[in-house]
Amino acid sequence: MRNELVTSIYEDYWRPALGRVLKGPRGPSMSGEVALAIDRLGLAPGATVLDVACGTGRFTRSFGTAVGSDGLAVGLDASRPMLDRAVARTAPRDPVAYVRADAMTPPFAESTMDGLCCFAALHMFADPRRALDAFTGVLKPGGRIVLLTSALRPRLPARILDELAGRLSGLRMFERGEVGDLLLERGFTDIVQDYTGLAQFVAGTLSR
Repeated sequence: MRNELVTSIYEDYWRPALGRVLKGPRGPSMSGEVALAIDRLGLAPGATVLDVACGTGRFTRSFGTAVGSDGLAVGLDASRPMLDRAVARTAPRDPVAYVRADAMTPPFAESTMDGLCCFAALHMFADPRRALDAFTGVLKPGGRIVLLTSALRPRLPARILDELAGRLSGLRMFERGEVGDLLLERGFTDIVQDYTGLAQFVAGTLSR
């Protein structure tokens, strides 16, 4: 996002509000999302983790705390205003770095990351499969991935409303099980999927 107004309210208001719409009233809070991501990634001191579509760095900063001074949390985003705000909110000595880049072509060598998080973004990418290919490439064997993205509800009439909302918003609405299957195709195992509202949390471990 490059709109300065949205950038200024993104972390404290915009993202929590949109997340609540996606997750529904019973979904986790923002702090709950952070805790879930850290748990599913199994972050430990010394790890290297990539936060794709990091926005203003809320998750990235927490990942930096989890991996400690011997690790590194890298936030990646295409928006300079978002990254400028992320840098401003991050303490200079934190084990955190930010990179402006396209999620489809992350500027990292293969097999460099212990973990990768991409929350509330996969459904906005023009080519989610290509994005998942890129994510897989930068993960080490045994590396973990955790995603938060859209999920169609299975029953009518809710499903029809979900599909309509997707068309109107331009967001891709994934079938339940679709993202897990895409991870399996890319060599991930131990797939875990949790659904809440119009959202799903999906995690897996790269076996190669």
